[in-house]
Amino acid sequence: MSKHNAQDDKQVHSHKTEGARANRLIDESSTYLKQHAYNPVDWYPWSAEALQESRQTNKPILLSIGYSACHWCHVMAHESFENDATAELMNKYFVNIKVDREERTDLDEIYMKAVQMMTGHGGWPMTVFLTPDLKPFFGGTYFPPTDRHGMPGFPKLLKALAKAWEEQREDIVSNSEELTQHLISMERLPRDPDASESAINPETIENAVEKLLKTFDSKWGGFGGAPKFPHSFSLNLAMRYIKGGGDRGTKENCVELVRTSLDRMADGGIHDQIGGGFARYSTDREWLVPHFEKMLYDNALLAVTYIDGYLLFGRDYWKRAAEKIFEFVLAELRTKDGAFYSSLDADSDGEEGKFYVWTEKELKEILTPTDFAFVRDLFAVTEHGNFEHGTNVLHLHKPLEEILANKNLKESELWMKFEGIRQILLREREQRVRPGRDEKVLTSWNSLMITAFVNGYRAFGEDLYLEAAKEAANFILRELVSDEGKLLRTWGDGKAKLNGYLDDYAYFTEALLEIASVDDDPHWFVDACRFAEAIISEFWDKDEDTLCYISKDHEQLISKPRSFYDGAIPSGTSVSIFCFLRIGKLTNDKGYLELAEKLLDQYASFAGKYPDQFSNLLCAMDFFLANGPEIVCLERANDEFYRDIAREHVLTINERYIPNKVVLIDSIMEGEKTSRLARELKDKLEVESPLLQGRGLIEGQPTIYICRDFACERPIFDMIALKEKIKELAAVDVTLKA
Repeated sequence: MSKHNAQDDKQVHSHKTEGARANRLIDESSTYLKQHAYNPVDWYPWSAEALQESRQTNKPILLSIGYSACHWCHVMAHESFENDATAELMNKYFVNIKVDREERTDLDEIYMKAVQMMTGHGGWPMTVFLTPDLKPFFGGTYFPPTDRHGMPGFPKLLKALAKAWEEQREDIVSNSEELTQHLISMERLPRDPDASESAINPETIENAVEKLLKTFDSKWGGFGGAPKFPHSFSLNLAMRYIKGGGDRGTKENCVELVRTSLDRMADGGIHDQIGGGFARYSTDREWLVPHFEKMLYDNALLAVTYIDGYLLFGRDYWKRAAEKIFEFVLAELRTKDGAFYSSLDADSDGEEGKFYVWTEKELKEILTPTDFAFVRDLFAVTEHGNFEHGTNVLHLHKPLEEILANKNLKESELWMKFEGIRQILLREREQRVRPGRDEKVLTSWNSLMITAFVNGYRAFGEDLYLEAAKEAANFILRELVSDEGKLLRTWGDGKAKLNGYLDDYAYFTEALLEIASVDDDPHWFVDACRFAEAIISEFWDKDEDTLCYISKDHEQLISKPRSFYDGAIPSGTSVSIFCFLRIGKLTNDKGYLELAEKLLDQYASFAGKYPDQFSNLLCAMDFFLANGPEIVCLERANDEFYRDIAREHVLTINERYIPNKVVLIDSIMEGEKTSRLARELKDKLEVESPLLQGRGLIEGQPTIYICRDFACERPIFDMIALKEKIKELAAVDVTLKA
């Protein structure tokens, strides 16, 4: 067993005491659930067996929802769920169900809303008490073992709720019914009373961008104060606005927003300066001290944002940040089968951040005096530190340009000098107790990382990134698609389970479209169309005329959750809109375009009013309005010589920031007149696209067709002409300082 896996095994069973017996969670594949397998609590996973037990015994359900990388989840587990006396109360009065929120996001979505309604806030661990018919009647987040900070001790709360259930059950049931009806009403489509006409227009985007700029932290970047999250979609929207039409002054403010935010995040402790990748959020305004958990989805989204920033501004510092994300993911989150694990914990060896921080004394002992002086000056290392116990969270304490000027170095020289030191510190850090790793594979999060790797390949020409993307996509197609052709949600211990949600389908469809934009195998685009059709057939709610989060054959829950807010991850709705638009433009299937417009129209007015909650949907609106170019790169199949030329064409098409283009790679076999993809689409999907029909190679060479609204320009097969065209398409009307 490798060192990492050995540590993960220790993490999973760290709560096992001598003589402890396993509960039902021992058979689960979720790392988080297995962490509770030796609690004295009689835990159930969410299952028919647990729900039946509650109904038969008429005991209320204690539903505990958390996730593996959650620091306070571990705290409450240690204080309460490992405590024999507390467990005895839980077992006596309740049916106890433990849920991994990352597996069952439907349950988390429903009951988080209930907790927020009851308490005014939410978070994890989430503790919700349900009637046997699954209706919530009391809830909260973390509860301490004894009365503390105005919160009741957990044992006291358990006794009080058990007594209330016995003596005031009728009132509890009545109140839970009222709360449930309110939850159901919250899932209905919002209707803006002020919207008299469609808000799908450039003014909506401009107003949204101006609202975002009002919350921009001009000194440290990002939005608002502490705690501070990256908000990738808002930065993406700002970059789109810079590229598109709009007010020049607003564009210049967006330039400053993007530059400051991407720089300060890359400078900060939220960015792992040694191992690469980003933590989930910063506990302070300055991006200095992170909450140290590292999530797959955050790093996928930030990689794309940094790549887009690099393409738009040409800033090598941001290219490096993206490359280090990929280095981290490949080194620490990739499975032996080519998929990606979910996260790394914030804690290791019982302390948050211990794996990542350094004392001055440690660094002096590890490094030569010259190298220590370099690190001390670069990262402002001090004896007293900037974190707990005199430790230092490494961060660039001054803007990069100022550091370079002080050291009289070029940027490439600085990082070359640092690289040897970084490897020394990386090896030293590997000797520490590692953070636990959540080893479940989620279809949705893997799809986000596939998209990120394709973006990395397009921007940097690194073949390893494309191979990683294709390997992960093939893993999903092989392991996470049922015999009936439906996507599944999660994989672990060699088995897949749970119906896929809207975000699984939407993100994976998007990932397949991304691969199809750089690889000529027709199955990528054909499979993307197949899963896009599944989104419509499985998730479209005809009564509300919109998309649901759960499929039509999902188990019955107390409400039907939707997915239209862009939060830490993009909504399934906004990504579906992107997919419908891309496929519609490439196939000329107006049904897709009409569905995309219908969804945009439903949410557009709210998106303009609340851009921080709809930033990715606003990006989709920008895509819809922009009428970007449709590009088909036609190459000769199975011809290595021409394949290299085609590869250069693909990289040239993507060497500048053109966010609203759609690209498809297609190929023609020797002696054939119809492309492979055109035949596949016609045979399997009965699609005949003007972009693909009647296309041929010019003088037998790979050829580029660029169209708008299916009116095409003269084909291009000359690299110089292609570069000039891409430069023209990427032009912006404001100054971008690199």
